[in-house]
Amino acid sequence: MKDFTGKAALLALSIMPLAAFASHWSYEGNESPEHWSQLSDEFKTCQKGMNQSPIDIDKTLNAHLQPLDIHYGKGPDVVLNNGHTIQATVDPKATDSITLDGHSYLLQQFHFHAPSENTIHGKHAAMEMHLVHKNAAGEIAVVAVMFDVGAANAELDKLWSVMPQQAENSSPVKSSLNINKLIPEDRTYWRFSGSLTTPPCSEGVTWLVFKHPLTLSAAQLAKFTHTMHHDNNRPVQPVHGRVVIE
Repeated sequence: MKDFTGKAALLALSIMPLAAFASHWSYEGNESPEHWSQLSDEFKTCQKGMNQSPIDIDKTLNAHLQPLDIHYGKGPDVVLNNGHTIQATVDPKATDSITLDGHSYLLQQFHFHAPSENTIHGKHAAMEMHLVHKNAAGEIAVVAVMFDVGAANAELDKLWSVMPQQAENSSPVKSSLNINKLIPEDRTYWRFSGSLTTPPCSEGVTWLVFKHPLTLSAAQLAKFTHTMHHDNNRPVQPVHGRVVIE
């Protein structure tokens, strides 16, 4: 599949929290997560940070969180295989967003990890989707959706059907995808402060993890893992006294 060049591809690269730094990193070998901080001075937070993600969601505090205010409309335009994940990029002119603490956070992109990065009471889900949002001040909020193996997911098929098999390749999304169908109808969630789960592991990220999982088929999961060639989840990080609220 040819590389999808032009403004869309440049946008896909420019807004990735999976930032393209000079230092290469990986999920395996000498460039795996336990070595990230050694690969570049820009990655030191991966080891020294005290609010790193992902975490194991275990003990929580009931704070009676309000339902998440979500405004998703137009779906993604581009699917990118960046070698670390499969990422769907949303048109910057779109108004897909969430409202959090009175501020609007625009959806930038969403991507996938298998198995899940965050765990629930020590257990991984088969896959986790991260919807990455940014507000006018540049602050990031990530909405996470868990997927268990079960019934096939029709919306995922719209991405998987054009999923580039080679790293650093992109493809246009041909079918209209409804992002609302990639999040659970029951939108109760856990909230905590964390970081990006990839280098440079920047902190100050607000995490909102939906409690109720969706499903994907075993074949859909296999297609993703075959394309990635390896697990692409960072191990859970110490909580360091953080409180997870619900």
